[in-house]
Parts: sequence; C-alpha cells; structure tokens
Amino acid sequence: MKLYALFALALISLTGISCLKGGDGCSNKTPASEAGTIQNYCTAQGITATQHSSGLFYQIINPGSGATPTASSTVYVRYTGKFLDGTIFDSRTGTPLALGLSNLIQGWQIGLPLLQKGGSMKMVVPSALAYGCQGAGTIPANTIVYFEIDLVDVQ
Repeated sequence: MKLYALFALALISLTGISCLKGGDGCSNKTPASEAGTIQNYCTAQGITATQHSSGLFYQIINPGSGATPTASSTVYVRYTGKFLDGTIFDSRTGTPLALGLSNLIQGWQIGLPLLQKGGSMKMVVPSALAYGCQGAGTIPANTIVYFEIDLVDVQ
C-alpha cells in the first residue's frame, strides 16, 4: 500500500523536471495552442467546462463546504487520471491519498483551491500545467490529461 501511495505521489507530484528547459530541445506546448483540442474533448464528453485564465478547463460538480485549500495545505483526494482517449493512467478511489498541494502539478494547484472540503470536479489540464515536455512515467511528453477529483479533506 505504501508503495502504491509513493507511486501515485510521484506520478502527480511536480518533479521540477517538467519545467526545465535544458539543452535537450524540450519545449512545452502552450495552453492556448491546446485550447481547441480541450474544448472539443469537453464537448464530446458532455463536460460543461469553464476556462481558467491559466488555460485549465474545469467543471465543478459539487463545490463542497468548509475549508478551501491553500498552497500550504495537505489535501486528501480520491481521483482518476485519464488520457483523452479514455485510458486510465492513475487512479485512487479507495482510501483518500494525502498530498501537499504545493507539490502537485500546476493544474491541481490552480484547480483544487476552486473547491472546498467535500467538493468534486472534473479537470482537463493542458500539458504545460501537467507533466510538460518531459512527461512522467507512462505519461508521454506534451500530453493533455483529464482528472475526476474528490476533495475529501483539507488540512
């Protein structure tokens, strides 16, 4: 169980690598360049999404009540992460996973504070706000990702 939790944390945590622009020629796609693809996906999936100024697309299913996460919060979440073709690349639907918000991908850092404890949302995250031009694990470089997230608790 600890190994799974560590893997999940590593998968959705920012490693810093996704933002590095070394001599390897890696470059992130801009959220604006992926907006059309994301809008088409949302329409096809029946997601009534709002576009955040960052380029993140989200739909709040339940706003929750109580505490709102801040950068210093630990969030307890259940989630499923998918590629736009529907393939699940990560999921935590049982016991909530505790994660430091400041250690997560930018899309989560932007999206989760839009909820309160007990809230849930759908998020379509442009690649630059997700795993960038480096990718992570099974997630290829410059990949748009989709998440369904339940914010179980905030501390």
